[in-house]
Amino acid sequence: MSRRPSRIELLELDIDVRLADLWAEALDVDEWGLDVVSALMRASYGKGYCDALTEDEPGSLCRDHGYTVPAPRPTRAG
Repeated sequence: MSRRPSRIELLELDIDVRLADLWAEALDVDEWGLDVVSALMRASYGKGYCDALTEDEPGSLCRDHGYTVPAPRPTRAG
C-alpha cells in the first residue's frame, strides 16, 4: 500500500510535468558541467516565469497545492 503524497511532492510532480520538454532535452546531454546545469536552471526559471504570466487564473498553481498566493509587490513610482 502506498502512502499519500505530501503537498510538496504533488507540487514537485506538477512542476516536473511542466518541465517535461526540458527533462527530455537533458536526457540527450552526454557531458554534464556547470555550464549545462546553469543553462537548465535558467531555462527552468524562465519556463516557470512564463507559465506564471500565462495562467488562466493567476496564482492557481499555489492555490491548487494549498499554498498562499503571494501578494503582488508594490509598484515603484517614477
